[in-house]
Amino acid sequence: MKANIRKIIRLVLLALPLWGMGNIAHAQKVYICKDGDYITKDISEGLEIDLTNQPDSITFTKPKIDPVVNIVYNGTTATVSIPMFLADTVTCSSGSSSNVVLTYAGTEQEIIYNVSGNSSAGSLVIKSEHKMTVNLNGVNLTSTLGEALRFKCGKRTELVLAKGSVNTFADTNDNGLTADPTDSHKACIYTKGHLEISGAGTLNVTGNYHHAIATKEYMKVKKTVNEINILGSVGDAIHAGQYFQINGGTINIDKGTLGDGIQAEFKTDDLGAIITDDEENTGEVIINGGTINAIASATQDTKCIKADGNVTINSGTLQLDAIARGSRGIQTDGSITINQDEDATTSITITAQGAKCNLEEDEDDPHKCMGINVDGDINISGGTINITASGTSSNGMKADKNITVSGGNIDITVQGTSANGMRIGKNATFTGGTTTVTQTKDASKSQGIVYSGTRTVEAGATVSASWTQKK
Repeated sequence: MKANIRKIIRLVLLALPLWGMGNIAHAQKVYICKDGDYITKDISEGLEIDLTNQPDSITFTKPKIDPVVNIVYNGTTATVSIPMFLADTVTCSSGSSSNVVLTYAGTEQEIIYNVSGNSSAGSLVIKSEHKMTVNLNGVNLTSTLGEALRFKCGKRTELVLAKGSVNTFADTNDNGLTADPTDSHKACIYTKGHLEISGAGTLNVTGNYHHAIATKEYMKVKKTVNEINILGSVGDAIHAGQYFQINGGTINIDKGTLGDGIQAEFKTDDLGAIITDDEENTGEVIINGGTINAIASATQDTKCIKADGNVTINSGTLQLDAIARGSRGIQTDGSITINQDEDATTSITITAQGAKCNLEEDEDDPHKCMGINVDGDINISGGTINITASGTSSNGMKADKNITVSGGNIDITVQGTSANGMRIGKNATFTGGTTTVTQTKDASKSQGIVYSGTRTVEAGATVSASWTQKK
């Protein structure tokens, strides 16, 4: 009986004259939908539809179906499922069965890529001129062809960590060939455009050749993120162009990182010049929440957090250990501003434990270990800051220009020989908050606050420290 009904429906459809279909005939297309996919038929020269496969629907308007591509890794193979309605715009190629290269040639749709499974010799490259979303649903990839994940997209890439999932990536330590011969190997996870990470999962990354995570444009870590663990990196743990911003989640940077922990640099053109007509090209590190735990212990003159521009901390928890020679907790070529947003907490704990650099190139002026080192100004209006300067000749805070404290609680302990609590290149101004510098070494060699300009302490501020003015 069902077969006869299908046949009658098919005959009725065949019998409909196009001139009697009004606006439908002008649409020229009919969409046959089944199982979240559809095919398109041109009806300009007649309409003939075979219903034996029992489609879910037949419409004369384009169905609203999410454009989803599924990639499933299984050892030495990967299965890629591309819907029929995307066949003309999404193509797949690969150098080997577990190294997947996908290209989206369209400009209108945001393609969603669902990735899952495991491979000890797998990688994923996605090329697109349009923004995209990549959902990680429990993925474990170790690449033998360059990067593990590479997004050749000059727009936004949203990397979503599925709730409760653990996603682990490592790249090869051999630059050699990559999954796409036109690529150069920059990081374990690399994005040509800007990268936004979200989702209540965990991301584990090891950069065996250079950086662990690198973006040519800005990188944001959203509030929903559970945890990002950099298990080791030959270069920087996180290296971002334009700027880096964290709004929530936890970032753990292991002591196995040989470069900086988090570095934000100015985006440059092909000749290496800073791009000045890009308002997002600030070189900033912006911390609006979350937790950063970072250790700089493996390589001399490395920084837990480094910015070419300014550093702004509005809330969040930072535990930074500068243990290597000449290492820094926070360093910026600009200025640093530390606030505490309403109904939020800013807590910064830094250990400046390393001694001076002893590299040959630093022989004349060796870099010192510092908690916070700023080429510009230090401005503090809130939060709790605890710094221990225990390395020989170390500094708790150093500003080449001015320091202004209008609020917050600052506690600096000077334990290293010939160390300083604060070293200020120009003026030291305290209008609020509590600042305490405690010296546990010989005061003739270690000093509290050293400044070269003027000293101002207003009635609303509490400052407990020894002072030394140097011209």
